Amino acid sequence: METNMSKTRIMIVDDHALVREGITAFLRVYNEIEVVGEASNGLEAIEKAEKLRPDVILMDISMPELGGIEATVKIKKVQPDIKVLILSQYDDAEYVRRLLKAGVSGYILKQAVGTDLIAAIRAVAKGESYLYSSIATKVINGYLGKAGEIAVEDPYEKLTDREKQVLKLIAEGHSHKEVAGLLDISAKTVIAHQTNISEKLDLHSRSHLIKFAITKGIIKLDA
Repeated sequence: METNMSKTRIMIVDDHALVREGITAFLRVYNEIEVVGEASNGLEAIEKAEKLRPDVILMDISMPELGGIEATVKIKKVQPDIKVLILSQYDDAEYVRRLLKAGVSGYILKQAVGTDLIAAIRAVAKGESYLYSSIATKVINGYLGKAGEIAVEDPYEKLTDREKQVLKLIAEGHSHKEVAGLLDISAKTVIAHQTNISEKLDLHSRSHLIKFAITKGIIKLDA
């Protein structure tokens, strides 16, 4: 009989309760997997990852308060052994590129869940990488398309992790006071971060920051 010690411990992070419940119900069929916790946003994911220390986190990208990319960067800095498997509805190559740089182990589409999800979990739990086939094709084509081009520094990468968090929240429409409360810093510090962000990106209005965030895939406009 398998013991809990042999199981892959999973935490599910998604802002939709029905999605979390559906994945949990599906994974119960597999004795090798144990769902040890859930989170509804990136901030909660960071907190619970520290407490629960799962083997693998199934992470959505677009969530309120703090998204999957920013949460992944924070979690991997503190707990590099935790494997992060992105589970998203978006097959955007820009997302994938940034997430691979952030240290994710895999990327799978929500519409492809099923045996593909189990294969992805098994792969990343063993320390391997997993990219869903259509995403892998886009990533490869993207790199091939850029072969021979002169590398141009991405202005987004000039930002610190905290500045990236502040940018996302501001672009989502949060006030300085709301951002301060979400990140547990002062409103004055938030304003200072926004000033630094504006200088680094050469974007000096909230509307320009929002447009930048949409273009970079930092936030999504719901249809």
